[in-house]
Amino acid sequence: MTDLSSAQPAPPGCPAHTDAVRLAGLEYQQTPSQLYRAMRREHGAVAPVLLDGDIPAWLVLGYSEVSYVTSHDELFARDSRRWNQWENIPADWPLLPYVGYQPSVLFTEGDEHRRRAGVITQALEGVDQFELARNCQLIADRLIAEFAGSGQAELMTGYAHALPMRAVVQICGMPTSGEDTQQLVEDLRVSLDAAEGDDPVAAYGRVGERLRQLVKDKRESPGPDVTSRMLLDPAGLTDEEIVQDLISVIAAAQQPTANWICNTLRLLLTDERFAVNVSGGRLSVGEALNEALWLDTPTQNFIGRWAVRDTQLGGRQIRAGDCLVLGLAAANTDPQIWPDSHVGAENAAHLSFSNGEHRCPYPAPLLADVMARTAVETLLERLPDLVLSVEPETLTWRPSIWMRGLTALPVQFTPVVQ
Repeated sequence: MTDLSSAQPAPPGCPAHTDAVRLAGLEYQQTPSQLYRAMRREHGAVAPVLLDGDIPAWLVLGYSEVSYVTSHDELFARDSRRWNQWENIPADWPLLPYVGYQPSVLFTEGDEHRRRAGVITQALEGVDQFELARNCQLIADRLIAEFAGSGQAELMTGYAHALPMRAVVQICGMPTSGEDTQQLVEDLRVSLDAAEGDDPVAAYGRVGERLRQLVKDKRESPGPDVTSRMLLDPAGLTDEEIVQDLISVIAAAQQPTANWICNTLRLLLTDERFAVNVSGGRLSVGEALNEALWLDTPTQNFIGRWAVRDTQLGGRQIRAGDCLVLGLAAANTDPQIWPDSHVGAENAAHLSFSNGEHRCPYPAPLLADVMARTAVETLLERLPDLVLSVEPETLTWRPSIWMRGLTALPVQFTPVVQ
């Protein structure tokens, strides 16, 4: 459990003060917004924190501070080799898949980042959004058909995770089903959001192996897919660069979108404001999708940025090489932008897709919206009397400080004969 009142001993060379807060505990699972408010009161807009193994870092809590960090790459860069804590990082550190330097678009900077991000943008722009919506609807119909006759379902695994998984592997040129694809998705989950007993480093290695085979196959026989367009781009990325960038694309598209779908469904099924409007014609699905990004953004915290030189942020002295964790969820609920604690669902200025040059490359947020909106609308249309099969307060969140998603979303409805 996180104790904001007790000081924690600082590791050698700690940049973060002796009152650092451990990024662990049940509060991050159930009521993170309350925890972030408490941290903001105690520490201000930038809080000293301890990562796994008591590795020091800074958690950026303020909306304007996150916006500043992500807009000033010359001060807060993405190349993790700048980190001043590498000598304290063990080889099996669970956050290595996040921060271990890879020749990926995630860690590039300047002209090289613009080159790599440009290839991804061009490849994603080749995705026909109307075709994607049709494919998502077909995927949704097939998934719903598997449980429609039973009158009950667990939507997290049976629907919310399965739909974007099948959609994103399809646009990348992989088969939408099969043991190979399922293993890829499971390894992505483990590498990005490991549970007790998981080996995220090994899982990340298996993801790379699978995508190297995909790139090899598409190099020999290209098709109308994202992978082939990346291979054929005039920028001339190497096969390994494409593998690393595909990992970023698939990881960003699958699990966050799945949690976005499920978090939106939870909102629609538990909040009276939406229940009334939805039953009157689904008028609030778009608002629910947007409000979920504000209040339960799938990516709660993102690691990270590394200070290029000594600087100040939010009244804190940041030293060269310090790690900054972007508190996207904390920034989205910052009372400085929502003084009355009322989040306007019509406002789309959230930081859920980050900000600045390293934000999700256009048109990735549009494609994620197509997948999420189609998933939610199709489910509500096919099963119009869908309700939770448990009390709302019994729903539990996954034990992660990084991703915001339910462990399960059990529902019931009138069985539908196919």
